[in-house]
Amino acid sequence: MTTPQRKIGSEFGHDSTAAEVLDGIDLTGKFAVVTGGYSGLGLETTKALAAAGAEVLVPARRPEAAAAALEGVKGVETDELDLSDLDSVRAFADRRLTAGTGIDFLINDAGVMACPETRVGLGWELQFATNHLGHFALTNRLWPLLSGGSRVVTVSSGGHRGSPIRWDDVHFETGYDRWKAYSQSKTANVLFTVQLDRLGQSAGVRAFSLDPGAIITPLQRHMTRREMQDNGWVDEDGNVLPEWFKNPEQGAATQTWAATSPKLDGMGGVYLQDCDIAEVVEEEDAPGVRPHAIDKAEAARLWAYSAGLTGVDAFA
Repeated sequence: MTTPQRKIGSEFGHDSTAAEVLDGIDLTGKFAVVTGGYSGLGLETTKALAAAGAEVLVPARRPEAAAAALEGVKGVETDELDLSDLDSVRAFADRRLTAGTGIDFLINDAGVMACPETRVGLGWELQFATNHLGHFALTNRLWPLLSGGSRVVTVSSGGHRGSPIRWDDVHFETGYDRWKAYSQSKTANVLFTVQLDRLGQSAGVRAFSLDPGAIITPLQRHMTRREMQDNGWVDEDGNVLPEWFKNPEQGAATQTWAATSPKLDGMGGVYLQDCDIAEVVEEEDAPGVRPHAIDKAEAARLWAYSAGLTGVDAFA
């Protein structure tokens, strides 16, 4: 079933929090995996899911830091995972397959933004490798643990509007632009969702991508305060300025809603924004999703390309 990329209406919106979208929902007996679930939006997502009764596993590159951040949050455990290292992805997935616990919600939240030029793997650009290829490999390796009713939620960004997939130079070998690299990786998140939903829905597994909104979190760690001041995001003391910025609890709402909302039953393959399905927009600066990010042919092409790079394809 193809879900139209248009609003369905919900009682939630821009200012809703993760706790609010879960009000009245009992997640007892549900199991979630939240990458990046110990910082920023991921932390708020983890806390909200756990408070609603879910058991939550938070894989992290530094599991000791994750454990410290999550201290006192009941129903949460941590494990080691470096998304930029496919050997680490394989090891983590193997441990989960051995444990055998089915996954109800796989939330691909972890990511990096606007980092200095860095190469990993076989010379892969870090943002594409971490934000997309790591989650691509992880999801495919965990596929046996997903079943009817499971949802895969991948956190993209309004930044996807800045670049389609640069097929002539995916890994920026002819000149690095940290913001275009970020934008490309966020487009990849959306295209991954389109193809995953097409492949997985016959098994009852649906996929969603989303824009969480503008939020100041540790994701901006590669930006200087001066850069954020010049963008009009913060003042000289680091205080957030624009009224339309969200706090982390609000920023976590859409991914939490995507994973759990009954309104999305039977739907999938769409990009969400402010706890609703987003509209398709042509204008680069308009809210919504750009056509290049939901193009089915591009989604299939990216899937084949990513499977070739990672050597993983649960549907081959």
